[in-house]
Amino acid sequence: MSRSVVPAPRPRSAPAGRRHLLATALAIAGLVGSLVLDAPAAQAASYPSWDDVVAARGKESAKQSQIVEIRGIITGLAAEADAAKAEAERLGAAFEAAQRKALRAAEKEQALREDADEHTEVAEASAAQAGRFAAQMARSGGADVTTSVIAGGEDARDLLYDLGALSKLSEQAERVETAATTDASVARSLTDQADRAALALQELAAAAQDRMGEAQAASDRAQAAYDEQEANKARLQAQLASLTSGRATTEAQFEKGERIRKAEEERKRRALEAALARQLQQQQAAAAAAAAANQGGGASAGAGAAAGSGTPAPGAGSGSGWVRPAGGWITSGYGVRVNPYTGAVAMHDGLDLGSGCSTAIVAASAGTVEYVGPYGGYGNYVRIDHGGGIKTAYGHIVAGGFRVAPGQQVAAGTLVALVGSTGNSTGCHLHFETHVGGGTVDPVGFMAARGVGF
Repeated sequence: MSRSVVPAPRPRSAPAGRRHLLATALAIAGLVGSLVLDAPAAQAASYPSWDDVVAARGKESAKQSQIVEIRGIITGLAAEADAAKAEAERLGAAFEAAQRKALRAAEKEQALREDADEHTEVAEASAAQAGRFAAQMARSGGADVTTSVIAGGEDARDLLYDLGALSKLSEQAERVETAATTDASVARSLTDQADRAALALQELAAAAQDRMGEAQAASDRAQAAYDEQEANKARLQAQLASLTSGRATTEAQFEKGERIRKAEEERKRRALEAALARQLQQQQAAAAAAAAANQGGGASAGAGAAAGSGTPAPGAGSGSGWVRPAGGWITSGYGVRVNPYTGAVAMHDGLDLGSGCSTAIVAASAGTVEYVGPYGGYGNYVRIDHGGGIKTAYGHIVAGGFRVAPGQQVAAGTLVALVGSTGNSTGCHLHFETHVGGGTVDPVGFMAARGVGF
């Protein structure tokens, strides 16, 4: 397990553009940060020094004891890292399950509210119609028809006609009034159900929030365990080799290995820097093309295509403060579908973009990073809170592909992660979600309303 994260910039320390550049620069440099939420304080580990190894060479018993100790430390570090990773994945799956319940509860509560509102409108319309019938009956004479006939001596045929008309009018009024009463009763029942659903939703949302905190803390502990293992593994293995073979040869090999490792890290850093620079250039070119198209009145849903490539690029937007989160075309839309990985029929709470492996995922809009870690079948996952009940989420991120940390402020277009195929995935792609008011909505319509097309 590997994760590179960029420490969050201090609030108000620099304009949003400079914070974005700083975050990108730190990501390129490969700096590793760790933010532990509600995690217990790490205990200081004790490792043998080279002086300890040299002292142990003189006595065979001490040498063997040192060999056993170092091997035990190496094994223990690996076991701790594996256990921490497994725990993070377990709690991430629990977070996903709790969040899924909250999403479905939010959708149920919203549907009940809409149904109750619809019945209320019908009841009010029926009540108004019943009132009009009553007024018409009053104008026609109502209960005074018989008195009027006796006093006026009206013809029997006129009397029968009047009585028949009033009878039909009365029947219609009664039917309308009954319908109004029934609809009002249904509306009250649905409102009561919605109120109960809202209470259940509050509990489920709180439970999901608790699971998210636990999962985030576990993810941070797993990253800390992995970082500790990687930081000490090379030196411990070199010390072990020094005890089991010639000192001079081993230390020379260790120094050579360190030079090779550092050179390889530098090569990878330069390659990543060049790749990110190319991606940023493509994003800027796409944004410029979209802006030019908008100014010319010819903007379309496909305005985010990279210049000359025909492939949608991340970071392209419409000046609304929202941008495309990644490149690629839609490979699976929002809604109920047959899951291609499990074969089960289930709700697909977002859309899938067929982005290339390790390509950029950027924040769809400005906000605060809320979660960075495993998320059940969605693998490595990032969620951003944009305020006002709106959130976006990004799944299946490549191992080691995180580029933000929890609590970090991001701008639209900030690099947050790299595309991968973690979790229940059949190939590299981005799973992108839009959350509104506790439930999910179709990202296509949501983003289209903000001028961003897929």
